[in-house]
Amino acid sequence: MTDALVPAEAVPHVSVLRDAVLEVLLPAPGKLIIDATFGAGGYSRALLDAGCRVVAFDRDPTARAYAAPLMASGRFVLIEDRFSAMAAHVDGPCDGIAFDLGISSMQVDEADRGFSFMRDGPLDMRMSRSGPSAADLVNGAEQAELARIFFVYGEERQSRRIASFLVRRRAEQPFERTLDLAEVVERALGGRRGAKTHPATKVFQALRIAVNGELAEIEAGLEAAEQLLREGGRLAVVTFHSLEDRIAKAFFTERAGRTPGGSRHLPPAERGPEPTFEMIFNGAQKPADAEIAANPRARSAKLRAAIRTGAPAWRAAA
Repeated sequence: MTDALVPAEAVPHVSVLRDAVLEVLLPAPGKLIIDATFGAGGYSRALLDAGCRVVAFDRDPTARAYAAPLMASGRFVLIEDRFSAMAAHVDGPCDGIAFDLGISSMQVDEADRGFSFMRDGPLDMRMSRSGPSAADLVNGAEQAELARIFFVYGEERQSRRIASFLVRRRAEQPFERTLDLAEVVERALGGRRGAKTHPATKVFQALRIAVNGELAEIEAGLEAAEQLLREGGRLAVVTFHSLEDRIAKAFFTERAGRTPGGSRHLPPAERGPEPTFEMIFNGAQKPADAEIAANPRARSAKLRAAIRTGAPAWRAAA
């Protein structure tokens, strides 16, 4: 993709749970909202339409093309960096922060990014287009490390078998293309056998997460949001798979003081820091059937949300 301007009507992306996120953030003129995962700017556009000031983050350089048309508002800034670094770029405090985690539709749809096994392309998967690629990882990591990555980040039960196949194959010819990797994974698992999802789905997810350090980034990003939000500020987090949601759920549960207590037969546990968030609703909201029908990629999405209390950020208080 070039840096040519992309008009709103040409944006190839539908922001999942956008209306629900806006209901959480309560956008209004003059409010400062951070769009932590800009992508094609779905949340940012809606927030600007509501009169907010928006600071957006995206480490993918292709986001510039979608951000450029928004600059004319005079209320929008795009920062090309990881969202975990938001506290270094925003003085704060801010009124709301939104996270739309995972990979963007544009990244999946562009074959040359190498995120998908549905299209042949270079085995890349780098969100920032810098640093080691998925090909570097597949061709260079030890067999045990590959197995660990597939098991931990992909929750793939056949991780050791797949890693063994990949190591044997790369000794003959290094992996360079997405379809080549997908075909070898499929052979390792004995074909599809009527499965609803492609056998390589979990392997590709695991590699993407490992290449981009996504899970550690989520943890650091949520801690940064805790530091930046003012009292009464609102946090909305949309997740798309169990690993992301597990981190978000644990963060909200802990910071809202809802961590399960100890046994009644033991002395009371030592009291920890004061809760820094109050849940807006229990559990997670999911897309309505109509949204899933219009945008199938929304089917696995979950929204968790909370309001910042006046207690000091846990990291700052430590």
